[in-house]
Amino acid sequence: MGLSQSFLASKFNISGRDLERYLGEALSRGGDYADLYFEHLSTSVISLDDSIVKSASQGVALGVGVRVIAGERTGYAYSDDLAPEAILKAARVAACIAAGPAQIVKTPLEDGPRRDLYPAPVAPTERAFTERVELVRRADLAARRYDPRVYQVQATYADSLRHVLVATSEGSVTADRQPMTRLSVSALARGADGTLQRGYSGGGGRVGLEFFIAKPPEYFAGEAARQAVVQLDAVEAPAGETTVVLGPGWPGILLHEAVGHGLEADFNRKGTSAFSGRIGDRVASPVCTVVDDGTIPNRRGSLNVDDEGAPTARNVLIEGGVLRGYLQDRLSSRIMKAAQTGNGRRESYQHFPMPRMTNTFLLAGESDPEEIVRSVPRGLYCVNFAGGQVDITSGNFVFSASESYLIEDGRLTRPVRNATLIGNGPEALRYVSMVGNDLKLDEGIGICGKEGQSVPVGVGIPTIRIDRMTVGGTS
Repeated sequence: MGLSQSFLASKFNISGRDLERYLGEALSRGGDYADLYFEHLSTSVISLDDSIVKSASQGVALGVGVRVIAGERTGYAYSDDLAPEAILKAARVAACIAAGPAQIVKTPLEDGPRRDLYPAPVAPTERAFTERVELVRRADLAARRYDPRVYQVQATYADSLRHVLVATSEGSVTADRQPMTRLSVSALARGADGTLQRGYSGGGGRVGLEFFIAKPPEYFAGEAARQAVVQLDAVEAPAGETTVVLGPGWPGILLHEAVGHGLEADFNRKGTSAFSGRIGDRVASPVCTVVDDGTIPNRRGSLNVDDEGAPTARNVLIEGGVLRGYLQDRLSSRIMKAAQTGNGRRESYQHFPMPRMTNTFLLAGESDPEEIVRSVPRGLYCVNFAGGQVDITSGNFVFSASESYLIEDGRLTRPVRNATLIGNGPEALRYVSMVGNDLKLDEGIGICGKEGQSVPVGVGIPTIRIDRMTVGGTS
């Protein structure tokens, strides 16, 4: 078993024979399929507030999750003890939960596919702690120097190194080493009238500390401070239906939430998505093509293999406005009789996998971004979003724009505050009339929550014009 054999011995102290024994126990009460997910996770977090390092922590988590699938039933159990009896007990519990007709197939274990999308030679957790502390100190200093009105800065650095191994009853064993780094900066500015405004920025990915040479802490600190200072002079957002232009990059979070979740296969096989049963239908403007791609090197949402051991892929979900497919994990693909797409993801060994996004974005179009703005007599230009809520079944969403500007006579004029975008995901896509040629992915800060699980993701979008959208405001 080559590399995987040495990996098994070094990180989890198990052998190929052990894996066969555990999988056999998982299928001992019947079942169509079983898998084991071993995880060794090292983490560190450094938080700085008011120029003082308020907290610094390092930790290690270790465990295994056992899953058994019988028809549409799933049994799942986990253990943070890798002693053979503990793993066998977890396997028996999962088997009991998913008990079905006996169907044990013994297959020799073989190494799964190998590739390396994030070849960081030295993971951040393997570097000196002082190097990482210096990053947050530099971010704090840069944000305070940006403008005297910036009076409070919070900077957080977090990294992890996850080693995983997935063994399946179909005979594959897949190992992966997954580094992750993230620096976040929040800046609070106070105006002469006492108005307080906050700016936020950050970046990272599956990279080493060398990432912060090209994109140093000063870059993210300056962006956070700029956002806060700009909002001090903002006017209240107008309310009503208007044309909205989304800027490139992070505004892709609206696409992720309002459309992406609705394209995850579990919602669609249960008939609870606005996109259920609509493959082949036109669900968006002809200028819209939506892609989920887990194979982009070093990106936050990328993986060599998903958390079921399947290779990630570039999946076209909506092509020229037509729905082409859903994001599949193993269970959904079996039930829907569709191919796996490499989107089975989980937060940790304590969680079972489900269909999740990786890096989701709208492909670039042919329009010049400046021309898109010039085409709008009056509207709203949104650059950053703070958060939002989405109803998967209806597709209805509410998003808070943390940085936006009025468009008046085709020009960006005054910044506005307290703007809220209200709409429906599929409907909003139908009103997209222009797509810019400036596709940009986010800086590497995305975290997606679903059913109590959080996973790192990437988002992206070019500049786009949406002809009709409701804006909630206070003016």
